[in-house]
Amino acid sequence: MTGMDAFETTALIGAAALPLAHEIVQDDQRVSGEPATGLVELGTFGGLEIGVWEMTTGAMTDVEADELFVVVAGRATIAFEASGVVLAIGPGDIVRLTEGDRTTWTVTETLRKVYLT
Repeated sequence: MTGMDAFETTALIGAAALPLAHEIVQDDQRVSGEPATGLVELGTFGGLEIGVWEMTTGAMTDVEADELFVVVAGRATIAFEASGVVLAIGPGDIVRLTEGDRTTWTVTETLRKVYLT
């Protein structure tokens, strides 16, 4: 069971193996390499969207939404422009992002996360 109906009933989803369609990151966001991203929206939970997102190796900039995520696989750093904070993240890490934060994601090992936004 995948896609938007995945959480309408009791479900087990293998987040690490869920197939994702990837798109190359656009030039205006790409910093280095040829990163691609993919995602699948799984549905909603308590009014929040839940899904799985992945980024291949490389670096890109982003403007964040309010989000909580758990890293399922891979390694990356997230640099926050305003504060200068750099987070090194990997499997099992839980991260909170704030809407409007400008970030640079540098992925050294394809990163996959389960997110709530």
